[in-house]
Amino acid sequence: MTTTTTTTQATERRQFTEEFKREAVRLAKERGNLAQVARELGISDTVLQRWKKALHEVPGNPFPGQGNAQDQEAAALRRENARLHEEVEILKKAVGIFTKAPR
Repeated sequence: MTTTTTTTQATERRQFTEEFKREAVRLAKERGNLAQVARELGISDTVLQRWKKALHEVPGNPFPGQGNAQDQEAAALRRENARLHEEVEILKKAVGIFTKAPR
């Protein structure tokens, strides 16, 4: 069990590795008793249920760290949108340059 403990003003937050989360979910599926596996691992059964749900919904990258998988996809789409807007502006300027009547 690999965990990191971060303490900030009387609150304690444990962070678990992706490998630990995947193994915990595998154990819960294998044994069929989520609550008992959670107790044995020293975590809340709600946390284990959330990990199981995340693994089922986003199998490629269920535990991205800060944020969630949808945040990463939205950020990628925003970057692409900004790039496309920039291209449109460049093309508008090019059209303006090439359509000017020669003097």
